[in-house]
Amino acid sequence: MIAAVDVKGIKERAIRAALDRGAASVRVAPAAADGESRRRMEAAFSRGDFEAWSYDGAYARLASDPAALLRGARSVVCVAVPYATNGSRSNPPLRGRVSNYAWSGDYHRRLRGLLDAVAREIDEAAGESVTAVACDTRPLAERAFAARAGIGWVGKHTNLIVPEHGSFVFLGEIVTTLELPADEASRKSCGTCARCVEACPTRALRGDYTIDANRCISDLTQRTGAIPRAMRPLIGDWVWGCDLCQLVCPPTIAAGSRASSEWAPRDPDAARPPLVALLRLRSGDYERRYRPTAMGWRGGAVLRRNAAVALGNALDRSAVGALTESLALDPHPMVRGHVAWALGRIGSPPALRALRRQRSLERNGEVLAEIVAALEPFA
Repeated sequence: MIAAVDVKGIKERAIRAALDRGAASVRVAPAAADGESRRRMEAAFSRGDFEAWSYDGAYARLASDPAALLRGARSVVCVAVPYATNGSRSNPPLRGRVSNYAWSGDYHRRLRGLLDAVAREIDEAAGESVTAVACDTRPLAERAFAARAGIGWVGKHTNLIVPEHGSFVFLGEIVTTLELPADEASRKSCGTCARCVEACPTRALRGDYTIDANRCISDLTQRTGAIPRAMRPLIGDWVWGCDLCQLVCPPTIAAGSRASSEWAPRDPDAARPPLVALLRLRSGDYERRYRPTAMGWRGGAVLRRNAAVALGNALDRSAVGALTESLALDPHPMVRGHVAWALGRIGSPPALRALRRQRSLERNGEVLAEIVAALEPFA
């Protein structure tokens, strides 16, 4: 058993290690199973809020109990790393928008490096391995435990809000069998503020701290199947993720952009990628440009699909040539189907000619259905 003074010292050592590596807040929560989080997750899954994902009661049980991650868990060291930096404020034509967490290299790698370093400090101080790391890759209700640790509170947009840093923060956890001194839970809430609810164009946010992820733009742009036709016009120019609910959040506005430059856009196109180039994305460019980022885990076809939707929403006839080319040549039926929708949205004579021509050539039933639906208003 580690003496109380030693445990306090280990906590202080862990905090220093995390702060030295870019964390903005480090606090400790007890590792007892969180029954409230489990009930909330189970209720969300029962409502079908996350239909596109394979979450179930077993996931809720695992995510709400740190002991499922590390047997004998007694404490959870919660870490918040801010990532808001200044991107382009301009709105150039035929360019998409990317959520700012994906502007730089894949955050999982760097955050995992920070967490591993802090875990090593704890293990070294304890004289044995007493930790396990969670970094958005293993079941753990990280926002709930961060709130329990007092890092912040979960807002009505369902993201954690950290005082002085807002909601643009990455979260990571180190579960340990040591009983570290726990911090007080956050007692803050959003009160009567509902700006995020009002800002969501798809009405994904209910205002009761829950979300219908099936309507969330961030979720829609990351799913691997077709985006429902009714939702496509609401996505606007987002090609990966969405920041709208957080951009209007008062604590996030007040926090500004004070994150390390390591989270800044890799280049001018990172935050505002050219849509035609993204539509024509090939495997080599995908591997070089997008694989090393947080956009790299879903594959190039998803990004091309999202570019097609954004081009359809742009209603710019100059994109018809590129869309026509993709309708005929893109190897993925999902992409061709969304391209057909985009051409129908634009509805110019060349766009309609391309649809009618491909209607007689297309052999995939789902794509053909998209072509027919796109032409229907012009019959």
